[in-house]
Amino acid sequence: MSETVHVVCPNCGAVNRLPESRLVDKANCGGCKQGLFMGEPLALSSANFQQHIVNSDLPILVDFWAPWCGPCTSMAPAFAAASKQLEPRMRLAKVDTEAEQSLAASYGIRSIPTLILFKNGKEFARQAGAMAEAEIIRWAESHIR
Repeated sequence: MSETVHVVCPNCGAVNRLPESRLVDKANCGGCKQGLFMGEPLALSSANFQQHIVNSDLPILVDFWAPWCGPCTSMAPAFAAASKQLEPRMRLAKVDTEAEQSLAASYGIRSIPTLILFKNGKEFARQAGAMAEAEIIRWAESHIR
């Protein structure tokens, strides 16, 4: 019997429980019927951040960035490409530190881009500075084994 995991829907925020073996399937939300995995980073805000971080059994890799930050915008395509490779083993998300200053402050973001990997609702690893797609994937995978 496979274990079940909780996955928060990126569309409606409902917490879905599904067998771990079904993560690789095109699983849909039981509430809104939309896909649970988008193949692209999820935009998080103060309104939905805790819902995703606390209620998901999947590791969540969050890119804290700002639109005026050159390294952030240059890393964005690599982060998006990494999400296609890392889902459904983990969820990738982004927090705009300009729009969500209190959220960035609560995690002590001092430089951007900063990647934080959350597991079981807690910060597990942190990396500051822009990275290429392969580096993002390697760094994230090294922390979820």
